[in-house]
Amino acid sequence: MVRYEDTHTAPVSDDKTDFGYERVSPDEKTRRVRAVFESVAPRYDLMNDLMSGGLHRLWKRFCLARTGLRPGGRALDLAGGTGDLARGLARQVGRGGETILCDINPAMLARGRERLLDSGFGGRVQVVAADAEALPFPANHFDCLTIGFGLRNVTRKERALAEMHRVLAPGGRALILEFSRPYKPLAGAYDLYSFGLLPRLGRWVARDEASYRYLAESIRRHPDQDTLKAMMDTAGLERTRYYNLSGGIVALHMGWKL
Repeated sequence: MVRYEDTHTAPVSDDKTDFGYERVSPDEKTRRVRAVFESVAPRYDLMNDLMSGGLHRLWKRFCLARTGLRPGGRALDLAGGTGDLARGLARQVGRGGETILCDINPAMLARGRERLLDSGFGGRVQVVAADAEALPFPANHFDCLTIGFGLRNVTRKERALAEMHRVLAPGGRALILEFSRPYKPLAGAYDLYSFGLLPRLGRWVARDEASYRYLAESIRRHPDQDTLKAMMDTAGLERTRYYNLSGGIVALHMGWKL
């Protein structure tokens, strides 16, 4: 199995960026996002089920159904956390393929390793700690990459999208599953849920209200469907499109490297 090392370093910027509704330096956002996920990692999967009523499993299944992967293929799950998508990718490429679970956060990767071992995928998925803005993988390598509910936490999204394009093989596709803008009739109820119930769930279950308030804010600050599609176009991805799921609460964006 090929071993990847994080030797590709992203340039430093002094620009401000969003951390929820705050404007902070890029380095400060990176530190604070890391702290959020170190805090929530032990109860991350339970909270996903509670927050979405189990719908996150259907959203991820929808994403996996559109990978186009075949046995022997090469797949990358970026910001993969506890490995839900990585396990699905590994099933699709089989034992003769290559699947990598990549995340910047050591606490999330540790939880991902545990779940891979528990589900029998420990020897089939390689775990790599790396920044989505500076991937340690060769160009033109992967047939498909996924990033599920992680792009909004990336400090410099344009760089991450450019890196996705770089590491994809010609004909490969990128799948970005992320919270987005719901249809207008749902917006009021969604706001009540996001800023009322969600932080309380975080306090009761994960013992961390602030991190789940950040989650709600980060969703609002994330580019909407058409803006993200345009960003993918700018990064060099082609034939970009998106599917609204659950009334636009979540969107799956797709783009190809041709």
